[in-house]
Amino acid sequence: MFRNDSYHPDHFNCTHCGKELTAEARELKGELYCLPCHDKMGIPICGACRRPIEGRVVNALGKQWHVEHFVCAKCEKPFLGHRHYEKKGLAYCETHYNQLFGDVCYNCSHVIEGDVVSALNKAWCVNCFSCSTCNIKLTLKNKFVEFDMKPVCKKCYEKFPLELKKRLKKLSELASRKSHPKAMDLNSA
Repeated sequence: MFRNDSYHPDHFNCTHCGKELTAEARELKGELYCLPCHDKMGIPICGACRRPIEGRVVNALGKQWHVEHFVCAKCEKPFLGHRHYEKKGLAYCETHYNQLFGDVCYNCSHVIEGDVVSALNKAWCVNCFSCSTCNIKLTLKNKFVEFDMKPVCKKCYEKFPLELKKRLKKLSELASRKSHPKAMDLNSA
């Protein structure tokens, strides 16, 4: 059957080389071609349906796609020209990329959409990165101190008791020595 009409199999020959066609035959502009001749014509094949692409082509992930077949790996909605994000050879819409691979804010526990503040070995939403004592909004340009794994602005830190500041300074020095050990002097041993 071809276009709802019955034919003898030997009536199906490649338009280009004349070879008898198999089930792998491809149609292009009303003409039938064997797979090798079709491939030589340089017509892109969709990475999803494996059919020829005659209209608009999406080039992504090292393949070519029908516009409607280039979809999010999670929700399967077509991107239709919208931005996509790639991870491990798959394409995702922004929502699902963030849900699956995005940074989670240390403060509010939501996936961070937009800019990420990386401080104190944690990720923060821009709006959540603030002094844990007075809640003033901080940026990485502000001076702040880590206290209880959270940022404290310089103004609040100055109000800490002297003994606490001494202990924090000592802990900070110990931590920096562990991360940057000095070379041992073998002559003094």
